[in-house]
Amino acid sequence: MVASPYLILPGLGNSGPEHWQSLWQAELGCERLELPDWDAPRLSRWLYLAIEAIEQRPGVVLIAHSLGCILVAHVAAARPDLDIGGALLVAPADVDSRRHTPDRLGDFAPLPRVALPFPAVLVASRSDPHMDFAVAAGLAADWGARLVDAGAVGHINVVSGHGVWPEGRGLLADVTGGGPHRRAGAEDHPAP
Repeated sequence: MVASPYLILPGLGNSGPEHWQSLWQAELGCERLELPDWDAPRLSRWLYLAIEAIEQRPGVVLIAHSLGCILVAHVAAARPDLDIGGALLVAPADVDSRRHTPDRLGDFAPLPRVALPFPAVLVASRSDPHMDFAVAAGLAADWGARLVDAGAVGHINVVSGHGVWPEGRGLLADVTGGGPHRRAGAEDHPAP
């Protein structure tokens, strides 16, 4: 059996059945990083399992949401040699801020600030309760990721009204070469 070209990395609590990650998993045949401790994450355990999964899928494209984005950055910092085809990083969680994330995520702090050794698109919301837009923009710059300003759309999950999320599918196409590419750090703005 051939591995999927995509690996989904959900955040805290996993992504429920109506979350865009779950819908994409079914539609695209994506694989999901399965973790035993979705509600009590430990960086060492998540990092080990993510690295193991990526090693088994050379060239995989990572589709991360919230804490999953931070996991991707930790993977890149720990193992820049891994063969990762790219990453779509959506609504990262600010694990450095107790105002934005619960204390139980402190194990993931500090936010890694090293350049990602693969192409990436970071999608940030101006009204995300888990990350200030300015911090997300700084992360995109530090990571060498293309920043996409999604506007004031919450945490880009089911609660904020994002189901299938076709705009995200277009951004995934950008990461995988199926759409227009821009230089790392370039910023997109929402249409008026």
